Amino acid sequence: MQFLFPAFLSAIAVISIPIIIHLFYFRRFKRVYFTNVRFLKEVKEETSNRQKLRNLLVLLMRCLAIAAMVLAFAQPFIPLSSGVKKGERAVSVFVDNSFSMNALSKDAPLLELAKQRARDIISAYGVEDRFQVLTNDFEGRDQRLISKEDALARIEEIRTSPSSRELSKALTRQQQCLNTGKQENKTAFVVSDFQANIADVANFRDTLIEVNLVPMRAVQERNVSVDSAWFESPVQILNQPAKLLVKLSNRSDDDATDLRLSLRHDGQTKPVGAISIPARSTRLDTVSFTILHPGWHEARLSVTDYPVQFDDDYYLAFYVAERINVLAVNGSGENKFLDNAFLGAKYFHLDNAGVGALDYSKFADYQLVILNELPIVSSGLATELKAFCQNGGNVLAFPSQTADLNSYNAFLGIFAAGNLGAYEPTPRQTSQINTEEYVFRDVFLNKSANLRLPNTQGNFKIAPARGEQILTYRDGSSLLSKFTQGEGALYFSAAPLNEQVSDLVRNGEVFVPMLFKMAIAGTKGRQIAYTIGKDEVLEAKHKVSASGEMNYKLKLVPEGGASTTNDQQSTANGQKPTVNGQQSTANSQEFIPEQRILGSRVLLTPGTQMHDAGWYQLHLQSDSTLAEFAFNYDRKESNLAFKTDEALAEGLPKNMKVLATNAEANFSQVVDEQERGIVLWRWCVVFALLFLALEVLFLRLWKV
Repeated sequence: MQFLFPAFLSAIAVISIPIIIHLFYFRRFKRVYFTNVRFLKEVKEETSNRQKLRNLLVLLMRCLAIAAMVLAFAQPFIPLSSGVKKGERAVSVFVDNSFSMNALSKDAPLLELAKQRARDIISAYGVEDRFQVLTNDFEGRDQRLISKEDALARIEEIRTSPSSRELSKALTRQQQCLNTGKQENKTAFVVSDFQANIADVANFRDTLIEVNLVPMRAVQERNVSVDSAWFESPVQILNQPAKLLVKLSNRSDDDATDLRLSLRHDGQTKPVGAISIPARSTRLDTVSFTILHPGWHEARLSVTDYPVQFDDDYYLAFYVAERINVLAVNGSGENKFLDNAFLGAKYFHLDNAGVGALDYSKFADYQLVILNELPIVSSGLATELKAFCQNGGNVLAFPSQTADLNSYNAFLGIFAAGNLGAYEPTPRQTSQINTEEYVFRDVFLNKSANLRLPNTQGNFKIAPARGEQILTYRDGSSLLSKFTQGEGALYFSAAPLNEQVSDLVRNGEVFVPMLFKMAIAGTKGRQIAYTIGKDEVLEAKHKVSASGEMNYKLKLVPEGGASTTNDQQSTANGQKPTVNGQQSTANSQEFIPEQRILGSRVLLTPGTQMHDAGWYQLHLQSDSTLAEFAFNYDRKESNLAFKTDEALAEGLPKNMKVLATNAEANFSQVVDEQERGIVLWRWCVVFALLFLALEVLFLRLWKV
């Protein structure tokens, strides 16, 4: 046993006062004469013995009461560690308020239990100590030490947040704040569910700060999430079925059966059907719907799951153009087969241009550029076509019979497409079509049927053929190859388009779908969904406002279910929707993101200003929408795999320990014992009162 204030033990000398009083207390008796005192002498002796015993017991109670009070002031304790902290303390408490803390512990969310733990921790310290209360939001106001009263008030403001941090980063923030104080005793507490993907506490190397890990445990680790979604085709066409692929994950050890998946699009909710997912596995499902109008579209995929609901919705935003533009750059004249192929398709528009009348600045308006038998490809045109492909466009090149090999080889060299050999006027037959590549994928219902493939009367040889072969001759050489460049590609034909050389133009079942699919694939695939909390960069066309306004704004769409869903997520535990602890509504979710203007484009960085999942519209003026973006919560929190207390304690440095207690434990007392050991001064006060009570009983009830 040790004493926190051993100097108070000197007050034990006060015990001498009741002893002195007892020794020098002489009671005076009045003498009375009797004729016969034999019987009175016996009574006197008996009474005197009882009185001496009572006085000795009273003296003992007084001495014990004084000794107990002195010990109480000295604060004895049984140490649980080698060191004892004295003086003021700086205490930091990190409360994990990520979405995984919405899981239930018996009848309450883990976050509410974590907040109660934080209150108990702060209550275990004195009013002279200083505190930090930190959350996943990493707010600037939390990077300072505050009083005990302010710390308790800050805990009440904590709400669920979409932010999720590695615990080593949280400990680093705690370290930085604790080092700003003058207190020598620094202690950090981490109250979290310790998900396996964030519980990297062993990476924190500071050994001067005592770290206490307080794990929160859910009753059931169950969660089904909509992880992502993407279109099968990069471009969606009006009045045509759009296929949306959806990835769902079952994060629990039990099979998930009869899950209800639904799609909300154009203001209507369409049930997709019931889905079953085995334990700890994922499943891909296909959702089909028809696009009926051009412009911006909002969609939301939803699945019913409880209690973790933040990942039950996945928001999408995509744009459907009125038409696809194709440019044909002609060497000797327009090709009637190209004109006729696009003439019957209203969704496609073909422009013809001579090689000498090209406006390179207009390339961005097209999705496919066709080089129709150019005798020479200039270096300037080659450079512009490379930039066009890198930004998502596609190039289809048919060389002329009299092509200049040097210019074409320089052109192919830019695309790392090998060298073009001399033209060989030899008839050849195409024997194979690559139906796995996007151009011919899903074009033919019966892939095993005998298709009539094109024949050529001559061709160039490409050596070495590094690209992906789409049409192949019988000897294995390529008629049509694909060379990826950036987000686009170069499709190069070894034979001219001239019908005297190749009958490809007369083979409609191959030629027409090839052109259409290349044009569709040539459209740069706009990202249909983004993730909150990541360093996302949004891109849109720059527009000059008539009023001179230059500040782009992002605003959360209040209609279509976005605000309703967010409110349901925030009120699932009886809480109002919040942003950084402040109550908010969907209509107030408007902010100016960081923006950079690069020519005809504007790049936007939302940073940390975005907090709610949903659809965000881009405005330069309030009456027009320039673009629309969908944002979802990070699915990192969806994996409810937690580290056990044993796994958490394994490999920890000496300055870290795990405080694993049941939910009913008096956590303030647990913390107090960790700081000071088993405290005994309360027992000393109890015994002092007991001894004083016994003294009163002896004096009042013991009659002599």
